[in-house]
Amino acid sequence: MIRELRKTDLDSVAELWLDTNRKAHAFIPAQYWQGHLAMVKEMLPQAEVYVYEEAKEIQGFIGLSGEYIEGIFVSGKVQSRGIGKLLLDHAKGLKGSLRLSVYQKNARAVRFYQREGFEIHCEGLDESTGEKEYAMTWRRK
Repeated sequence: MIRELRKTDLDSVAELWLDTNRKAHAFIPAQYWQGHLAMVKEMLPQAEVYVYEEAKEIQGFIGLSGEYIEGIFVSGKVQSRGIGKLLLDHAKGLKGSLRLSVYQKNARAVRFYQREGFEIHCEGLDESTGEKEYAMTWRRK
């Protein structure tokens, strides 16, 4: 079930954010993510966040700022089961277009977004990590 974030979800969602980022971005030191955890916990209640919950456990979430996808995060133990696609489809149902940035080295995520209709708009550099990234966009047809 997909639903809006509740205050009681903050700790588990923040931990999922941290764990998923560490695993998906092994090319960035884990301390970088740990150092941003407190800020993420503060920002989550202010963002548009939808969680995927099953058996009273949050297994994934998507964060939006307007039409910008801040990220899709799915627990490692349930990845590749369609949860990320469900969350993305939910966002597509709410918005006429979406955009995001994704690290070029995160090839799995790049392939996922391309498969879901996103196109690479341009290349850039994330100044906080020094990593190259793609700006990707999707528009409802």
